[in-house]
Formats: sequence, C-alpha cells, structure tokens
Amino acid sequence: MRFSTFLALVACLSCTTGVFAQLADLDPDWKERDAKPPATFRTDKLVPVDMPRYVSVQVGIDPDSMTVGEDGIVRYVVVAVSRSGNINAAFEGIWCRTGQVKVYARAGNDKVWDDETAPQWTALSGNQRSKHGLALARQGVCEGRSAAAHSAQAIIGKLRQSTSAGVQR
Repeated sequence: MRFSTFLALVACLSCTTGVFAQLADLDPDWKERDAKPPATFRTDKLVPVDMPRYVSVQVGIDPDSMTVGEDGIVRYVVVAVSRSGNINAAFEGIWCRTGQVKVYARAGNDKVWDDETAPQWTALSGNQRSKHGLALARQGVCEGRSAAAHSAQAIIGKLRQSTSAGVQR
C-alpha cells in the first residue's frame, strides 16, 4: 500500500514539475531594449480596436507604428479619438509573456510626444483607466504567453480579422 502511495506521489510531482518549468523565467539575462516613440503617427489609417460598448471614444492602432522587438515586446501607437475630434495617443508596449503593458510616451492633438518619466509595467487585467491593452492582447497581439507572430504585419492582419468579425469584448 505504501509503495502505491509513493508511486502516486511521484506521478503527481512529475506532472507539476513541468508546470513549474513553464512558469520559470526562460531567459534570466533578458533585458528590455530602449523604446523611442516614432517620429510621428497617423490617424487616417487606424486599425480599430473593439472596445466595450460603454467606451465613447474610437480607439485604433497606427499600423505603421507596430513593431515586434527582439525582446519579445510588441510596441505600437494607440490613438483615441473623441466625438469632437480630440486626439489622445500613447506609445505603448505589451509583454505577452508576463501579461503586462507599459506606456512609454503620450501625445495630444499637436502630435508631440511627452515621455513618461518612470514608465512601469502594469497588469493587462489590472485596474487601468483604459482596457485597450487587454483588448489588443485578446484580439491578436498575444497568443498565450508570446507575441501572436514575429512580424508586425501578421499581428495587424490578426487585428483586422478580429475587427471585421465584429468582436466585442
């Protein structure tokens, strides 16, 4: 009886060891690369982000601004346009591996970037003013704990497919 209990314990531990290995940091030497906002951004070709119905602004991504960095971070310019035409933009990054988002810089109607003084990673599902980061991750930026693709064009394609499907999240 004790031997069968021992075998059951060994079997359980061997199953959980794989889970813990997946949670471990795969690259202890990982470093985030420097992130500078693009010189400018466009508002005429925004790829829409499906936001909850209560959001009163139109939210979109400048497709020319998206990059997938060697550090695994997907960076982009997100633009919110109010009904009156006011623009608020942010240069952000989503780190799919940790489920976090960071705002590097912000811009308004003048399209001049103001760098964040101490940008911090925050949980996508955390208590944020806007949930567009979470919506982006779900609509095509992330696939599990990694970027959905190695190219920005492929991710933009996924975002367009998600939007054309009329997904509301």
